[in-house]
Amino acid sequence: MTKKEHKENPMREVKIEKVVLSIGGTGEELEKGVRLLKLLTKRNPAKMQSNKRIPTFGVRPKLEVGTVVTIRKNYEDLLRKMFLTLDNTFKKSQLSENSFSFGIKEYIEIPGVEYQRDIGIRGFDVTIVFKRTGRRVKLKKIKRGKMPKRQRVSKEDIIKFMEEKFGVKFI
Repeated sequence: MTKKEHKENPMREVKIEKVVLSIGGTGEELEKGVRLLKLLTKRNPAKMQSNKRIPTFGVRPKLEVGTVVTIRKNYEDLLRKMFLTLDNTFKKSQLSENSFSFGIKEYIEIPGVEYQRDIGIRGFDVTIVFKRTGRRVKLKKIKRGKMPKRQRVSKEDIIKFMEEKFGVKFI
């Protein structure tokens, strides 16, 4: 096999680990957020509880303050629709190492989603987490290993991956 036929190292390949959709709120707003995430993903969202007391916001420990859905499979169609709402353009400041986040102001901007009277107008946050093969070595409990810095997904790698796979532009 010649050098030209040699493929790129499979351990360096960038992949999407998960897509996380989240909405913050308490009481009735939280219930509307749960209904919205259920409508968008057809999965049951988990409610997040606060750990701290923040008197200025009226937050106390064990108070439900948000809802989250994690999608690990079949996320490409949902992502493409969400990218269309923002015209496939994002800022480089929305990137960080191993992840990329953005917000959608109104869910009715997503193609194919209609206004729901019981939910009203609301937005949510989307976080896409990236990984490379071998990440489990760092996370497992038995025979845990260290992961070198070069195995993390840099901002440049995320930009390249998103431009190739989804046609997204970064300003």
